[in-house]
Amino acid sequence: MADLSVDICNIKFKNPIIPASGVFGYGREYEEFYPLSELGGIATKGTTAKKRTGNLSPRIAETTAGMLNSVGLQNPGVDYFIQHELPYLLTKNTVILANIAGSTPEECAEVAEKLDSTDVHMIELNISCPNVKQGGAAFGTSCTMAEQVTSAVRKATAKPLVVKLSPNVTSITEIAKAVEFAGADAVSLINTLLGMRIDIHTKRPVLKNNVGGLSGAGIFPVAVRMVWQTANAVKIPVIGMGGVTSGEDAIELMMAGASAVQVGMAVFTDPYAPVKIIQQMQNFLEENHISSVKEIIGSVQPW
Repeated sequence: MADLSVDICNIKFKNPIIPASGVFGYGREYEEFYPLSELGGIATKGTTAKKRTGNLSPRIAETTAGMLNSVGLQNPGVDYFIQHELPYLLTKNTVILANIAGSTPEECAEVAEKLDSTDVHMIELNISCPNVKQGGAAFGTSCTMAEQVTSAVRKATAKPLVVKLSPNVTSITEIAKAVEFAGADAVSLINTLLGMRIDIHTKRPVLKNNVGGLSGAGIFPVAVRMVWQTANAVKIPVIGMGGVTSGEDAIELMMAGASAVQVGMAVFTDPYAPVKIIQQMQNFLEENHISSVKEIIGSVQPW
C-alpha cells in the first residue's frame, strides 16, 4: 500500500486528512460512524478565553454549491475544553489541532498560554476574527494586525503554531509572509469567503448577521489558487482547505503545495466523507504507482 503519512512541524500524521474546525465539534458524534484514529488529525471547534453563545439564528443557510454560516464561535471556553474535551480527544490516536480565536491579541495569547501546558499537539490560530481594538476589522486582512496577533501567540506557547488565513484579502501571500515572519510554524487556508443571500419574499438577508462565511464545493478553485500562491511564497508548510469533497480534490490541493488537507462542509452531507477521501487518495496513489503521498506535494507544473 502507498504511504499516506506526512510530517508537519516535526509531527507525523498517519494520513493528510483533517476534519476542519467548526464542522466536527470534538469528534464525539462522528465516532458513532468510525474510529477517530482513522483520521490524520482533528481540528477542534474554535476555542476562546470565555464561553461564547454565538450569534442569533438564523445563522446557517444553504446556497448554490455551498453553505453560508455566521455561527459566531459558539464554544464552552478554553477551561472547559481543557478539562472535559481535550482528555477525550487525546485518547484517539490522532493529531489534535486546538483551534483558537479571540477578539484581541491578548485574548488569543491567553488561550494559547493555557493550552501550552497541555498535551495538545498543535495550535491553530484563526485570524479571521473581529479585532475589537481595530474597529471590528479582522486580524487576517492586515499584514500589521496578522503579524501582531501571531507574535503575541508565538510568545505565549512553544507548541507548533499554525495560522489560519482569511481569503478576504487583496494579497494572500503578503499575509502569509507576515505571519511566517512573526513566528508561525505553518499556515492553513482558506477560511470561508464572505458572502450574503437575500430572501426576495421577505426582503431580508437569510442570515440574522446579514453576511456570513461561504464554504463548500463552490470555493474550491479559489482555495487551489491561494494554496498554490502561498506555497510558493513561504518556506513553512501549508495545510489546504476550502470546498474539498473528494480524494481527487485533496490530491489537487497537495499538488498545489499543501502538506495536508482539511475537510469542512463535506461532512455535513456525508459524515463518512473524511474516511472516504482517505481511501480515494490511497486508490489514486496505487493506481498511479506513487509510493508515498509526499511525492505529490507541490508537484504541479505550471505552464
